[in-house]
Amino acid sequence: MTQDPRAALLRAALNAAARGWHVFPLRPGTKRPALHGEKTCTGTGPCAGGHRKWEQRATTDPDRIRAAWARAPFNVGIATGPSGLVVVDLDVPKDNSSSDAPDGAATFGALCERAGQAVPATYRTRTASGGTHLYFTAPDGARLANTAGTVAASVDTRAWGGYVVAAGSTLPAGAYEALCGSVAVALPGWLHTILKPAPVRPVGPLRLPAVDGSRAAVAALEAECAVVAGAPDGLRNVTLNRCAFKVGRFVAWGDLPRHVAEEAFQGAGEAVGLTAAECRTTIRSALDSSLRTARPREAA
Repeated sequence: MTQDPRAALLRAALNAAARGWHVFPLRPGTKRPALHGEKTCTGTGPCAGGHRKWEQRATTDPDRIRAAWARAPFNVGIATGPSGLVVVDLDVPKDNSSSDAPDGAATFGALCERAGQAVPATYRTRTASGGTHLYFTAPDGARLANTAGTVAASVDTRAWGGYVVAAGSTLPAGAYEALCGSVAVALPGWLHTILKPAPVRPVGPLRLPAVDGSRAAVAALEAECAVVAGAPDGLRNVTLNRCAFKVGRFVAWGDLPRHVAEEAFQGAGEAVGLTAAECRTTIRSALDSSLRTARPREAA
């Protein structure tokens, strides 16, 4: 007998909610939220007091879940922050990347080995692309953000502001399947140390070392660091990337030593709460990209 996809997905949503994980519907066969966006919000129902995003509307209420999944065979999203979860995403190289590039499982395993730790045994799922999600409970009182490449290459994390696709959901590429570990264990302390943001430092005037070069380069560096310092929560990493990329042309032209730009942006990024590792990765990537693509001074 063919299993009803809607019933199977409803069961997956209820199973996740029974664990205390807050779920919300994803469009059938995709990873995209099925809830309306702010531009189309009518300000009624759950949004009567203002637009509520998927993270705010995710729920563990079985009645609300049954009502939602009665409408369509929605995939299941788990809002990691409200669920008290930190999920480590061990990705696989994309089709257009180097075939000999290590996958997330390999780089995470190497990281665990360097830390003198075994790969944690916890609840895990296989993703539709062949990667793995490791589920951990977040430390009490911690409000960790999403990261991309902070832990290791091809290793991302989802916490507040993020979500993962639950086991039982299906994509054209395949299904999300529970692998092992019936319980999500506590996030290991050594991994928490890597992920927790640096203490926010008082933001004062940017003090740059004395350097030879263009006054325009130093002025641009000061201005872009100020932009980073004023970036809102949730946009700090992307702002750091954009600002470092813009200053990279002065490094390419020889107007500004690279280490000066790196040190200035590192301080600005850590001052707004990004981790030291996240800052280094973002700044290095942005400057490398800018140096590769910078036009000659006369053409700029």
